[in-house]
This record gives sequence, C-alpha cells and structure tokens, in this order.
Amino acid sequence: MPDDTAIGEAVLEIIAPDGAARSVPITQSPFLIGRGGGSGNQLLLSDGRISRSAAAIVFDDRYYVEDRGQRGGLFLNGKKILKHPLEDGDVITFGADGSYQVVFRKSGSSATVDQLLSRIENIPHGDSSPGGLGKINLLLQATMLLHSQLPLDAVLGTMLDHAIAVTEAERALLLEADPAGALRMRLARSGKRVPIPLESFSPSQTAIRLAIQRRSSVVTEDLNRDDLNLQAAQSVVSQRLRTVVAIPLYATSRVNSKESLIQAEHGVFLGILYLDSRRPAAFSKLDRQILDAIASEAASILDNARLVERERQRQRFEQEISIARDMQQALLPRGFRDFPHLAITGTSSPCLAVGGDYFDVFPLSDDRAAFLIADVSGKGLGAAFLTTMLQGALLGMTIAPDPASVFNQLNRFLCEHAEIGRYATMFFGILGRDGRLEFINAGHPSPLLLRHGDIAEPFTEGSFPVGLIPGDHYVSARVELQPDDTLILFSDGVTEAMDCDEQMYGVSRLREALADRHDAPLDDLQKAVLESVENFTRGASQADDVTLLLVRYIATTQAAAP
Repeated sequence: MPDDTAIGEAVLEIIAPDGAARSVPITQSPFLIGRGGGSGNQLLLSDGRISRSAAAIVFDDRYYVEDRGQRGGLFLNGKKILKHPLEDGDVITFGADGSYQVVFRKSGSSATVDQLLSRIENIPHGDSSPGGLGKINLLLQATMLLHSQLPLDAVLGTMLDHAIAVTEAERALLLEADPAGALRMRLARSGKRVPIPLESFSPSQTAIRLAIQRRSSVVTEDLNRDDLNLQAAQSVVSQRLRTVVAIPLYATSRVNSKESLIQAEHGVFLGILYLDSRRPAAFSKLDRQILDAIASEAASILDNARLVERERQRQRFEQEISIARDMQQALLPRGFRDFPHLAITGTSSPCLAVGGDYFDVFPLSDDRAAFLIADVSGKGLGAAFLTTMLQGALLGMTIAPDPASVFNQLNRFLCEHAEIGRYATMFFGILGRDGRLEFINAGHPSPLLLRHGDIAEPFTEGSFPVGLIPGDHYVSARVELQPDDTLILFSDGVTEAMDCDEQMYGVSRLREALADRHDAPLDDLQKAVLESVENFTRGASQADDVTLLLVRYIATTQAAAP
C-alpha cells in the first residue's frame, strides 16, 4: 500500500559518532545527503568516510532512499542497497563502523492528531450544544494548521484567534522565550481577529510569573472572586481586567488529568500563551480541555520552528566550515613541482573539518628550495586562520631569504598580539643543490633521517614555538645531506595517535614502519606510514591532525642523468 505521507511530513533522526542526536525535516525531493556543501547537499555529515554525494531521499508516492555514489556502498538496516522504499524506523548507514546513522521517521503530526482526538473522546458527551460542537471544530481547525504551508506568524496568529474564540477573551498574546529564558512579545491579536501593536499591550506580569513559577496554567474566571495577588496587580487594576489566562508552553508536556491543565514534566520552556478580558468568564471542562489542546499545538509549532531554525543555522555553519576546509586544503601544495635536487610528497588529514597542521614547499632560487611543516595550537577555525597567516609570512622568504629574521619578526608579532591565543611549532628547512640543509626547529617534533637503511635524528638544535616566548631569538643550524637521504617530517598527531586502550603510537613504531625502506618511492613510503598508524589505532577516533612531509635529496649529477 503506497505511503501517502507528503513532503515536509517526515524527518531524519541523525545520530552522530559521539552519540549526539538531532532531527532534520525532509523539505524537498530529492533531499541530498553527503559530506560538505559543494554538492548542494541538504544534510551535511562531517565524516571523511562519507562521500560528498552519498545518498538521496526521494519522494514518488512514497519515500525512497537511493545510493548517489557512497564509497563502499549505502546500507539500509544493515543490507547494501541501490534504491529501496523507506518505512518508519529504517536505519541508513554508510558502510563504516562508528560513522553517522540516519533514522527515517514519519512526522509526529499524525501522533499529535491522535492525541487530540483522544482528548475529544474524553470530553463529556452531554455537551452537544452548537457552541460545544463549534469549539470542537475550532480544535480540529487548529490541528489542521500543523499540515498547512502558511508562514509561521500566520499560523500562530490563527492559533491565537482560536484561543480567543474558545475563551471569548478580548485580547491574546504569544510571548516567546529566548535561549536564556527571557520572554519577548511575538504576536498579539484582538477579539476582532486583527493584530494589536505589541508596544500597546501590557499583560499581567503577575499572572505570567505565577504560571512560570507553578509550571502550570493560571486561569482566573473572575478576578473579583479569585487570586488576591492578581487582584492587586498594577496592570490588572489599571486595565480593569476580570479574566486572565496564562499557559506556559514547553517543548515536552503532558495533561494533568486531575486539574485538566498543561504541566511541564520535562523539556525546554518555549513561552507563554496569554489572554485577558474586562469581562468575567465561565470556562466549562470542554473549554479548558480545548484551550489546553490549542496551547499544546502552539507549543508544538514553536518547538518545530525552533528546531527548523536551529537546523538552518547548523547548515549555514557547516557550509561556512566546508568553505573554510576547501580553502585550507587548496592552500596545501598539490602536484608537487619538479625540483632538480629534491623529490617531495606530503599529506594532511585534519581530525575536525578544519585543522591546525600545515606544510608547504616553494623555490627560493634555481639552486635552493624551502620546505616546512607546522602545527598550530588548538583546532578548528582559529587554528586554520593562523596557518593561513603563517603561509603568507613564510612565502615572504622568497623576498627576504633569511629564515632567522623572518621567524624573529613572526614571533614578535604573535607575542605582541597575545589575544590571538595561539602559537605554532614549526620545522623549516632550506635545501641547496649541494646538499646543505639550513633549518630552524621551533619546538616541532624532530624529523627522522632515513639514510641507507639507518634511521637517525640529527636535528637536535631547536628553540621554542613561534608566538610562545616574547623576545625569543631564533638562529638557524646546518647539516649536510647525502644523495638519496630522505627526511620524514611529521606532526605529533602521528606519534601521539592512540589505540582503543589509549596507548600511543610513538616514535619507535614510526621507525619500524620506515625500516628497510630507504630506497622505496616516496609515495610508497608515505602509504606505509599511514597504514601503520591506521592499523595501530584500530578504528579509534582521531584526536589530532595527522600530517606527513617526506623530502628526498637528489644529487645534481643524478638529476642531470637521463
């Protein structure tokens, strides 16, 4: 039997690798799922194991999920699929343990309707008057608003009109809570179903405070015979109010069967539904139940709007992060240019969407080339911005090729702007055609030297990270490389990678991965190290950026050979 659920009436529950969950409404067909925003995805999942174009939810009389290019395939309830219809509760995964799970859910609208119908069934059947039936019809109209495509304020305004019709109040007001719980007036309506300027509305603050303190509705039918606190309230006296209703709205609520008033057991405080009148009122049990139901629907609409806005903000943030990641990746060298006296390769894998590691290589002259690897403290956008600044500063070496003076200036700048709150470890080298390597090690892990099967650590000279110690003075050191010497530069994300038992990979395992590989092509050498780290961590989450840079010195006579 075809599913008659319409677009916008189904949601996806997203369960992140860390267990955090959120809901995303399906707003269009196809609804694209993948990593990053460059493919027009509506659902962005930050996991390098998920393809940029991974999957899509499509609607054709019913919902389907289809594979749009996920590496390793797309899985539904553990079975690999190309395209398959969706049922409530189906789980979509991406073929990698510890990655995202996406659960298909039909909208809670039908459940809400069932709850409302159940409430109607509990209304005394003796109230079959035209007025009673008309109020029940108002409740059904309010329920139908959940299915409408009207603007949010139009739906909320109609909700207020229904509440006025039930209570015969003269005014209605919706107050919305901000994330800190402070209330602001959002909409106000008169008994004639027209908007009221918010600045002219003075609700009873006493009634609102009582509703919030009690976490339950405040309903007074005649203030002359009711709560003394309300009788003496300034706004009540000045406006000659006789009837006041204040119902707190919560993201999760229940109906208290004894009092027939909505009380919040759990959930986020969303706001207040407030009504008042200068006439006394008499609320029947039917009136109160319908008013409670309308308030519940108003809370549901506000909650859905809050979740939709939060999802939009999250998508905007992820798109910005995706742009920052693409820009950062574009700054890394691609297709390393040919140098007459050295070969080079490198890779960087951030643990978050954007990282703080950086490497580069660039010529200084026909006979000299510079290379570097850097690790900025912290992670995320702040670290990424500083790596961009470092790149700009160090590219100035092509104009002033004195590494010590550049480092001294860079350190001075960062220390004078301590509010940046960042520093960077760095290894910087200039390799000449004659094999002479001039280097500065600013607090970075010492590179390894692979020479004829032996592995050494000759770079013992060093100083503090850039931006950490004011007045620190940097000087360069020199070593002589031999033909086919290979330098292995790495960030601490390599040696400090941990397995599931929190044991570190360490330098000794890195040495083992490099042993007897002095004549291996650089790409194969890099692959061997990465596979060694991955096998050691055995699926444990990556806690730091992993960056490798491999540099091999080629003697001039070798470079000139055919």
